[in-house]
Amino acid sequence: MKKAEVRIGGRYYANVTNKRVEIQIDSERPSGGWNATNLATGKKIHIKTAQRLCGEAGRPKGSAKITTASNLTVVENEPAAVITIGGSSEPATKPKRAARKTEGQEPKRLSALSAAYKVLCEATEPMNVQQMFEAMTAKGYWTSPGGKTPHATLYSAILRELAKGEASRFVKTERGRFVAATATAEVAQ
Repeated sequence: MKKAEVRIGGRYYANVTNKRVEIQIDSERPSGGWNATNLATGKKIHIKTAQRLCGEAGRPKGSAKITTASNLTVVENEPAAVITIGGSSEPATKPKRAARKTEGQEPKRLSALSAAYKVLCEATEPMNVQQMFEAMTAKGYWTSPGGKTPHATLYSAILRELAKGEASRFVKTERGRFVAATATAEVAQ
């Protein structure tokens, strides 16, 4: 708000101790600012600047009436009157969202972690992250959205998954090499 908009006796919203409360301006201070009363607690407070005030209390914020007639749309803030010029006086309604298709939808795109797991399930030997990344891209499971180091991101995601213990989909066989958890029995033999 601006200083010129603040009036003595007016009720406003203000931020007091990180909470939005309703206050009433009691008087102006000679040193600047205003003396006010917190209407929720009844305590006297000092408002130093008009920027602390968030607007008049009791006035709905952003309410408006919309009227559409022919090719003319009239938008007015409350409490202004709405004037309709020809046509219907029915208020405009929001267009409804189109329903999402359930038939013929393409399947969801795999995440990098899921694509890496799929590649490891199809692989016959342990792979490092660069090899997984190349296979994922070649088979079309996942492509990088343009990051500079997608292999490093994938590596850290696999390490986070390994921290889950038994619930992990990956097993680390040696430094930098991984296999799918379902394929560990086959690799061990």
